[in-house]
Amino acid sequence: VQLQASGGGLVQAGGSLRLSCAASGDTFSRYTLGWFRQAPGKEREFVAAIRSVGTRHYADSVKGRSTISRDNAKKVVDLQMNSLKPEDTAVYYCAADRSLILSSIQDDNEYDYWGQGTLVTVSS
Repeated sequence: VQLQASGGGLVQAGGSLRLSCAASGDTFSRYTLGWFRQAPGKEREFVAAIRSVGTRHYADSVKGRSTISRDNAKKVVDLQMNSLKPEDTAVYYCAADRSLILSSIQDDNEYDYWGQGTLVTVSS
């Protein structure tokens, strides 16, 4: 699976962005898809994930402000982010894995495939 993230940009605090990640390859529908982010000087952290069965998981920091969705026919996973805060500034990465167990869904070490990242900058 190859992943290509897009949709980042500069937005004011309180604004919204929609990140998108397009995938190539077969059996997209069987993958768990995740979004992670890495702020300058910080470790990469989990943002959201959606499993093959459609269940969604969010980090507490974005819960209620973000929605992850997938379109298996188009092989796309999106992350809609609202009420953005300056602390949301980071490079956002999409990731995929076919054999994740639920307890590993927030562990970036468990994802086998990664996109190149897209920068989100939230100004105050």
